[in-house]
Amino acid sequence: MAGRSVIYVIAGPTASGKSARAMELAQLHDGVIINCDSMQIYDALPILSAQPTHEDMDIVPHRLYGALPPNQPCSAGMWRDMAIPVIEDVIKNGQTPIICGGTGLYIKALMDGLSPIPPVPDAVRAQADALMADIGAPALNDKLIAADPLMKDRFHPNHSARIQRAWEVLQATGKSLAYWQEQPLIPPPAEWDFQVETILLPREALYQRCNDRFEAMIDHGALNEVRDFKARCEAGEVDDGALIKKALGFAPLCQYLDGHMTMAEAITQSQTDTRRYAKRQMTWFRNQL
Repeated sequence: MAGRSVIYVIAGPTASGKSARAMELAQLHDGVIINCDSMQIYDALPILSAQPTHEDMDIVPHRLYGALPPNQPCSAGMWRDMAIPVIEDVIKNGQTPIICGGTGLYIKALMDGLSPIPPVPDAVRAQADALMADIGAPALNDKLIAADPLMKDRFHPNHSARIQRAWEVLQATGKSLAYWQEQPLIPPPAEWDFQVETILLPREALYQRCNDRFEAMIDHGALNEVRDFKARCEAGEVDDGALIKKALGFAPLCQYLDGHMTMAEAITQSQTDTRRYAKRQMTWFRNQL
């Protein structure tokens, strides 16, 4: 379509084959694959979070993979703020943006727009980072509710990214995040033409892929990766509330390393957790995208 920029969006649950489809499209359309997965955004646990291989990244440009340090919170709004300049740069270079990932809220934020929240100054964000590191998500949530009662019961007390985002907005603007969320959304550029492909496999096939992929992760060194990252956590380098610690398989493999599970039990639990997560994602994508 004349005057419009095609942006492919490859969405779907974990282990559904999104990355392979994105690679296929990228090679057909001189594409750049842009991550929209909330775990793959972090510079940690690349095997466990199924980040692209070095071989794939040598074949096709990839952006926003391993882009943030483990302690940096990342909300849908933060991801959108990072993704838009990348998309603009790809289009400017005459290439095709290919958004790939399973974090549906990121995709909706990009395609539908977000509330017109003013940018948070770096100084406010730095203060919020320090406060989160000092007192943790539950205590910051309590402070948030005391200062902004509209935020009561909005977030799980351990959801550090959302809690910190609400705190930053309150400190930066003097108004509740709830106020800004009631304002009309700021849409993406009108000339962006989103072409969405949602990969929804039959459930049993998807579950088998979940099981097989986790076993492949173990074969490719996921346990050593977890061991090293666990040591960083225990040394205090990684915050207790760091989102990357929610990566599927991390907790069970830590349980194995601590002697509380056998390896077989840790693998089985990780596969179960992955299948349950995939089921929730399938429901979300069927109803929301």
